[in-house]
Parts: sequence; C-alpha cells; structure tokens
Amino acid sequence: MEAVEHSDHSPALGQGVGYGIVLGLGGVFALGMILVTFILRRYNRELQTSEMFNTAGRTVKSGLVAAAVVSSWTWAATLLQSTGVCYRYGVSGPFWYASGATVQILLFATLAIELKRRAPNAHTYLEIIKARYGTFAHIVFLVFGLATNILVSLMLIVGGSATVNALTGMHTIAAIYLLPVGVVAYTLVGGLKATILTDWAHTFILLIIIIVFSLTAYASHDVLGSPGAVYDLLVQAAARHPVEGNKDGSYLTMQSREGAIFFVINIVGNFGTVFLDNGYYNKAIAASPVHALPGYIIGGLCWFAIPWLTATTMGLAALAMENTPWFPTFPDRMSDADVSAGLVLPYAAVALLGKGGAVGTLLIVFMAVTSATSSQLIAVSTICTYDLYRTYFNPAASGRRLIYMSHAVVVGYGIFIATFSVGLWYAGISMGYLYLMMGVIISAAVLPATLTLIWAGQNKWAASLSPILGLACALIAWLVTAKRECGNLGVECTGSNNPMLAGNVTALLAPIPLIAIFTLIFGLDKYDWKSMMAIRRGDDHDIAVSAGLDDIEEIPGQQQNTESNGSGSGSAAFEEEQKKLARAGKISKTATVVLTLAFLVLWPMPMYGSGYIFSKPFFTGWVTVGIIWIFCSFIGVGLFPVFESRATLVRTVRNIYRDLTGRSHPRTINAQQLVGGEGSKAPTPGDATPTNEKKGGKEVVGAA
Repeated sequence: MEAVEHSDHSPALGQGVGYGIVLGLGGVFALGMILVTFILRRYNRELQTSEMFNTAGRTVKSGLVAAAVVSSWTWAATLLQSTGVCYRYGVSGPFWYASGATVQILLFATLAIELKRRAPNAHTYLEIIKARYGTFAHIVFLVFGLATNILVSLMLIVGGSATVNALTGMHTIAAIYLLPVGVVAYTLVGGLKATILTDWAHTFILLIIIIVFSLTAYASHDVLGSPGAVYDLLVQAAARHPVEGNKDGSYLTMQSREGAIFFVINIVGNFGTVFLDNGYYNKAIAASPVHALPGYIIGGLCWFAIPWLTATTMGLAALAMENTPWFPTFPDRMSDADVSAGLVLPYAAVALLGKGGAVGTLLIVFMAVTSATSSQLIAVSTICTYDLYRTYFNPAASGRRLIYMSHAVVVGYGIFIATFSVGLWYAGISMGYLYLMMGVIISAAVLPATLTLIWAGQNKWAASLSPILGLACALIAWLVTAKRECGNLGVECTGSNNPMLAGNVTALLAPIPLIAIFTLIFGLDKYDWKSMMAIRRGDDHDIAVSAGLDDIEEIPGQQQNTESNGSGSGSAAFEEEQKKLARAGKISKTATVVLTLAFLVLWPMPMYGSGYIFSKPFFTGWVTVGIIWIFCSFIGVGLFPVFESRATLVRTVRNIYRDLTGRSHPRTINAQQLVGGEGSKAPTPGDATPTNEKKGGKEVVGAA
C-alpha cells in the first residue's frame, strides 16, 4: 500500500473541501443540466428521443463543437501529465505534449467530414465498420474501441482521485467512487446535448483559472512575478539538478533526448485515443454538417494553449520554487512516484497561491475529469446501445427501448470504471503509466479504422487481422525491450521510456506492412460506399406518439431522418449538403497538412536541431505568446459559442419571461415556432391549421 500513497506531506485543504467540491459541485452541475434540459423541452420543443440522447439532434454549431472537442481532449492527463514532463525535461516537455496531441485533432477534422459525407445516419464509427466489412471486423474494432474508452476513463479517474487525495486528504477510494456520481446524473438526464453544454461550462471555468495561474506566476507573484525572474531561477535549478540528455543540462532548451522520446510516445498513443475513441465521432455526428470542419479546427488550435501554457507555467514554477519553504515537499525534491502520479501541478499551485492555488487546481482537475468522463459515458453507451444491443440482440428496438439501454449502460459503466480504478490503485498503477501504455494496447487499429473511411481498396481481411497482429507485435516489442533493459517486467521497468517507445511505435506502424501483405493476398477491395448510406437512425415514433405527436419530424433534429437516402422531398437538400461537405473535405485536407507541418516540423525542429538554449528575452517572448494564445482560446471556445447561439439564447430568455409573467403559455409559444418557423413571433396565415398548433402544444406539455 505504501507504494500507492504518494506523499507524507499534509494536504493543503481539509477533507471537507474535497467532499464539498466533488459532491457539491457535481450536484450543482447535475441540477443545472436537469434545469437546462427542462427548459429546452418546454420552450424549444426538444423531446428526449433516442436520437436526441445519442446525437444531440445532429444540429450543434461550430463554437459548441469546438468547446466539446477541447473539453473531451482536456483530461486529467492534459493538465497533470504535461506539467510532469515539464518538471522532468524543462520547456520542451509542454511543447512536445501540446503539439504531439494537437495534430490528431486537426487530422481528425478530415475524418469527421468523411463520416458526415459517407454515413450521415451513423451513431458510431463501429456501425461504419459493420456496414463495410461485416461481423468479424465489427467485433475486432468493438474490442479496440471499448478498450480505448476504458483506458481513457481509467486515466481520468485514477489521475483525478490522486490529485483530490493529495490536495485534501480525502481517501482515494472515496474520490474514485464519488467523482463520477454527478457526471452520471446529468448525462443520464440530458444525453449528448447535456454533455456538450457542460463541456462548454467546464472549459469556460478551466480557462479562467489557467489565466489566473499564468498571470500570477509571470506578473504578480512575490518570488516569481516576471518571466525574467522565472528564467533566473531556472538557471539556478539547472545548476543544482542538471537534466540528463538536455543540452548543457538546461531546462531552457528544446534539445532534450528524453523529451524527444516522450514526444514520439505521446504522438503515437494519442492517435489511438482520438481515432479510436467514439467520443470524437460523437462530436462529429452531433455537429451540423457545415459546422464539423470549423468546430474541429477551432477546437484543435484552442486546445494547444491549454497544456502548453499550463505546463510551462506550473512545471517551471515547481522547478523554480521547490527549494523554498512554500513548496509542499521542501526541503526534499519531488519523488518520481509523485511526479508520475501527476502531483507537480497541485504542489506548484500550493507554492504559488497557497490554499487558493489548491482550490483552483482542485477545480480545474474536477472540470477536466468530469467533462471528459461524460464524453466517455456517452461514447460507451452509444456503442453498447447501437453496436451491441440493436445490432445483435434486438434489431427492431423501439426508441424508448434504445433510451432505456443508453441509461442502463451509463449507470453500469460508471460503476464498472470506478471499481476497475480501485483495482489499479491497489496495484500501484498510476495515471502516467496508463498514459504511456495506451498506445501499445490500441494504436494497431488506428490505420485500418482510418482507411475504412478514406480508401475504397482496403479489404475486410486487411481491416480485421492487421489490428490483432499489430497488437501482438507491439506487446512483444514492449516486453522484450523491458526485459533487455532491466531484466524484469515490473511496473517501473515496463513503464520506462524505451520499452514504451518500442511498443507504441510498433503498434502504430505494424499495420502498414500487414495491410500491404493482406492486400496482396486477398486483392484490392472495390467498395462503392453505398452500404454506409444504408445505416438507419433509431425509430422514435413510440416516443413521439406518447408525447402527443403524429409526426416525428416535428421534433427538432429529426427532420432529416429520411433525407439522406437522396430520395423524396429531401433529395435537393441532401445533394446541397453533400456539395458543402465535399468542399469542406478539400479545405480540411489542406489545412491539416499545413498545421501539422507547422506544429511538428517548422516550429520545433530548428530549435531542437540547433540545441538553442533560450535567452531571457526569447523566454519572455515564449511565455508572452502562450498567454496571448490562451486569451484567444478563451474567445474561441468560451465566448464564441455564446455569440453563435445568441439568437436562440435571446428567444429562450424571452419565452421564459413571457411564461413566468403569464403573458404566453409554452403551448402558444411552440405553436408559433412550429408554424411560423423558428423564432417567428406569430403564425403565418394559411401556413397551418389549428390542430397543428394544438399538436405543438401537446408535444411540449407531454415532454415537460
């Protein structure tokens, strides 16, 4: 047990604060989302159908898509692991972390467009695998997809609970079980729409706290207070503890051998956690077709500043202040176990801002853990509902039955993941270990999954067998390297950089020769993309009837249910949508190539190759760019979603006021919206009959 409890130092906050934030704040968000869901039903005619629960009606705009992407990609690891690599390797760590995990989001934008274009009715990417290759490939990717979600969920809960324990003394097991409670509650009530709205709220708060931390460290702190002061303290820190493998042992250089190894592991592992995590496909599916591309590009660019600036601020603050009495471990340095557990950020925050820093850290970790966990809950519930239950057990499942399954999986998965996390805690497996290992386990499926959507030539055997054989090769490379490096297969040895590097790189690259071999053996496929178009949405007519509706298409988000087959009245709209998506696809390919080259080659490589050690003015500029970037991120995913939805917000507030003051009943409000178009003040004469008005009213009364 001693190996798992990470610190003997007394926590900065009391257990009451820990329980208050974990339970209290979780409860506030849950109640808030329940209220929002009620308002949307009462004033915006949003009925909780299976489609709405799992796809948010496929109408989400780019600002909210960007906020959801940022929130889903801001795990506990984003804040804690990135700060840890900064503490270990200096300024290179945060940049390698941020750039090595931004490119996947940018590249995924292309995949998001292809998904919208080729399979407009899909709920998961696994449905696309099934439609193209059949049952065997579907089951293979089902295993890899669920393994991805489980690994990510474990990292979130294990990393989050370790931080709560370090800051408040709250028992780790209590934190593990209580962290998901509020998330399960609001996900259960509001589905994907609630997840996306809370993603925005969490991201908003998170960015404000990061801005406070960075301005404190670089502008107002007594010991630090300016980039120049931080620079001087880092030079002293390097003299005391030079970094092995860094140019001249400095913390202020991009040339870091271990940092570069981490970069490769990071970029490989993150391909798996984006391209195989159904949560990202959920966001693409939820996006209105024209908003998918800008949503992912804005999201990727805004996300970059979060780990880069957070880690550059807090990791360097820890190095600068660890020999002062304000640092929790003083007079000792942090142990390797503490760093791996993700405790650099909380310790630096306590040194920087005392109890206020501890509360701030607790809040941002809570936000990161809960928002990303809600994404995982929806991802797993969608897979289990559509890829397991509807595909293999009940193909004719009604909308009500599909919602029941989604609810059951959300609760069941929350309990399962907490219990699994307890097992890892007892085994001494940290968040850092899981982060490095995930690529070994899942990345062999990245290339076959990607080619499913972008290459008509991949045959089903190449798609099905290359992930299995690639995983076997990766495990062999990982464990053989560990055995050769230090002669045993313990957690410490298998978790070191070289074995993880070998396993991660093998996992991602092994499918390249494997796919080529299976293509030679079984020949090129000549896929026509038609079976993906045949994927059907959930049948929610039973829910519509119970709400007093004769026509399911009166519910927002359901209107395109029959359009995507290109027939009937929706054909012209569908063709127009396809043209827009084809154009967006061309833009996304160009944009992602340019941005990827910028982040991975043009920006960092000259500094790495030259071994440049930052001068004081250069370091000041480096930090200034980070601070400007985080403010741009705040505008992009904090303020822009509000601006983009201003018409809906104004209309909803006006309708609430009219309802509360007795000037108009929701029945009348919704009849007007249904008949005269969204946002209209009165029905257009001749556009509808009184029964239609009544129908709109009945729907909302029944729903609310």
